Amino acid sequence: MPSKDTYKSIAGESSGLFKDKGSRFIALAYPVESEDEVRRIVSSLKKEYHDARHHCYAYRIGLDGGIWKAGDDGEPAGTAGRPILGQIDSAGLSDILVVVVRYFGGIKLGVPGLIRAYKSSTQDALEAATIIEKIAGSWYELRFQYENLPAVMKIIKEMDLPQKDQSFLQECSLKVRVRLDLEQDFLVKTEKICTLGAQKIEPVV
Repeated sequence: MPSKDTYKSIAGESSGLFKDKGSRFIALAYPVESEDEVRRIVSSLKKEYHDARHHCYAYRIGLDGGIWKAGDDGEPAGTAGRPILGQIDSAGLSDILVVVVRYFGGIKLGVPGLIRAYKSSTQDALEAATIIEKIAGSWYELRFQYENLPAVMKIIKEMDLPQKDQSFLQECSLKVRVRLDLEQDFLVKTEKICTLGAQKIEPVV
């Protein structure tokens, strides 16, 4: 049985394509961990595909997928963003953005045709993606005196915590990533040996 802090996402970028009556729907899927990333990617794609008629998208972020949005970008309401989101949900994915770029072929597809096009192109991109299991957690910064270094490193080793940005001077500091279901145990263990306890610095869902 999967742990309560694991969920499915994609390993990297993937793409899909659907054509109908001259219109092309290019679906581009990206792993994301924040809405800032989403905004940057959507903005970049609007510049790259500046000659396209629409840049519709949907995303889910977080362990429970609670951060989400679906955008139609000028298409009739509910014909683009929702079908894209529906495919993300059908695949059980989070931490994912799918943008579908549409080049209009001159013939209107109607509501059913648009829904089919955005759904099919997204499905194509997701089928091409590599699905991975992710572990929810957060980054913490630890600050402590040099004499407490052995105790801190013992905790890191015992809990198998990824670390970065180490600085071992008179006052030491480093950052560690703690998975969600280990956070309480981690906070108790570091409270007494760190100057300010463990400070959460950037959530990583």
